[in-house]
Amino acid sequence: MPEIREKVDVCVVGAGHAGCEAALACARMGLETVIFTVSVDSIALMPCNPNIGGSSKGHLVRELDALGGEMGKVIDNTFIQSKMLNVSKGPAVHSLRAQADKAEYSRAMRNVLENQDHLTIKQAEVVELLTEELVDIKALYTKKIVGVKTFTGAVYEAKAVVLCTGTYLKARCLCGEAITHTGPNGLQSANFLTDSLQSLGVEMRRFKTGTPARMDKRSLDFDKMEEQFGDEKIVPFSFSTNPESVQIDQVSCWLTYTNEKTHNIIRANLDRSPIYAGVIEGTGPRYCPSIEDKVVKFADKERHQVFVEPEGIHTNEMYVGGMSSSLPEDVQLAMYRTVPGLENCKIVRNAYAIEYDCMNPDQLYPTLEFKNILGLFSAGQFNGSSGYEEAAAQGLIAGMNAALFIKGKDQIVLDRSQAYIGVLIDDLVTKENFEPYRMMTSRAEYRLLLRQDNADLRLRKIGYEAGLVTKEQYDYVCRKEEMIRQEIERLHRIKVGANREIQEFLEGKGSSGLKTAATLAELVSRPELSYESIADIDKDRPELPDDVIEQININIKYDGYIKRQLKQVEQFKRIEKRKIPADIDYADIKNLRLEARQKLTKFKPVSVGQASRISGVSPADISVLLVYLESLSRN
Repeated sequence: MPEIREKVDVCVVGAGHAGCEAALACARMGLETVIFTVSVDSIALMPCNPNIGGSSKGHLVRELDALGGEMGKVIDNTFIQSKMLNVSKGPAVHSLRAQADKAEYSRAMRNVLENQDHLTIKQAEVVELLTEELVDIKALYTKKIVGVKTFTGAVYEAKAVVLCTGTYLKARCLCGEAITHTGPNGLQSANFLTDSLQSLGVEMRRFKTGTPARMDKRSLDFDKMEEQFGDEKIVPFSFSTNPESVQIDQVSCWLTYTNEKTHNIIRANLDRSPIYAGVIEGTGPRYCPSIEDKVVKFADKERHQVFVEPEGIHTNEMYVGGMSSSLPEDVQLAMYRTVPGLENCKIVRNAYAIEYDCMNPDQLYPTLEFKNILGLFSAGQFNGSSGYEEAAAQGLIAGMNAALFIKGKDQIVLDRSQAYIGVLIDDLVTKENFEPYRMMTSRAEYRLLLRQDNADLRLRKIGYEAGLVTKEQYDYVCRKEEMIRQEIERLHRIKVGANREIQEFLEGKGSSGLKTAATLAELVSRPELSYESIADIDKDRPELPDDVIEQININIKYDGYIKRQLKQVEQFKRIEKRKIPADIDYADIKNLRLEARQKLTKFKPVSVGQASRISGVSPADISVLLVYLESLSRN
């Protein structure tokens, strides 16, 4: 029987947020790429909340954009409300969040893919990974990827494959006793690839996530809810977006709360919840629990927040955030109707839980390549993470590294001091994760350095060297860096005296007077003052862009803290730079505890720094390892 056989450079399996970024990265780096999806209509789908960003997730999108990714640009073109979160706190935790027009976001990203050179979209289910045995003298890999096979029997030969299967592998959706074997939004699940992965020795897991109901806007009473507005001055996600172009008329979101009636209905029906009836096998996300979990685990709470948000401009569907559930339809309707403003609600789409197959990410190197299969990379929820932003960030890195692997160039590993993306990937591949992983600012040790506002200064060069950032974009960052440096130096150089004019100025700003002369930088460092507010006593200042002024303010105000964190990074780098040979045999290291030997053999850390973060490897084990590595280098 004749079969279709094609040759490409890269196959990307899945066209969600990870798959889109992976495929675009490969194609933009000049490689012939094909992206497979079970439905072309599901490209960049937002099956849960149609928003991008949020606490810590906004950092990921900014970093993704700085490296040359697409998510930030697309949300800038399709958002309907934007808000900077945590503005009452320091700049380290400021995070941008935008409500998207769900359909427009998917359509816009699809349009980018369809018009990208070297990229082909293919609606087909990949059912098998094709590999060859690999004779490797160092025994680093046992197999190498050579392509994929689809359900119809078509074979695509490839030099690298990136798996971005999301929540589709052997997926099933649960709404009480009603179970459908589909992916999100009733789309076709992918039922065969898991078997192929397991036959290659890949350790699989079963995770679950959930989503709340969607309601008809006309059936809701917004007078009983608190209106939530977007920011007056909108900040774009992408460093390439003109800030003036995003100053649009925004739609409102709404806030209401559950109450004791809601909780009583849920408690009375827990036996009908698949989660508590033992029907669901998968482990759910700790930081995005269902309303059933909230009521059981936080029994002392009298109410929980419910966010009612539009799914888009051209639809009446409203997303009910904070009330994801897998309870039966009749229970859902009863509990939702106890919430103020939802008393007469009409449900368009029921809430449901979805469980799916994913892999244990400790089988990956920090490059997101499989440890035992040469040329096979993976990203997104397949790696055990949750969230669109976490998926997209991994997709970009996996795509970049697949392309660099084919080109025979050094692959990119962002460490924990460089980017939130580095923290995300390091946590996934180094720590034992038994539940869907979600990014949080508290996970980043150097978060004062890894702010969302300076992502371009940190990462543009890497994106430029990889070929994903234009020379014009990179040149601007270099100029921006120089403008910041020169102006901070000038502010430290220029002094003002304790004369009457200065004292009256400071008094007018609610700031204490001067006893002796002070530099302009010392004035900017005061909490009640800023670079902008001292303009009247700084007549010779140059005209600078807003993003440069922002960096000047932050760098001067947090100078001491930044210097302290930079010293911590120096110490971190020293141990991180100490590489471990890929072919090391931990059985040869005397005095290494058995548990440490087993963990190090399993995780195959690439550096002493990564080894030190593995659970079960003690500081004493690291000392033994360092002594052994020193003896190796001497020999």
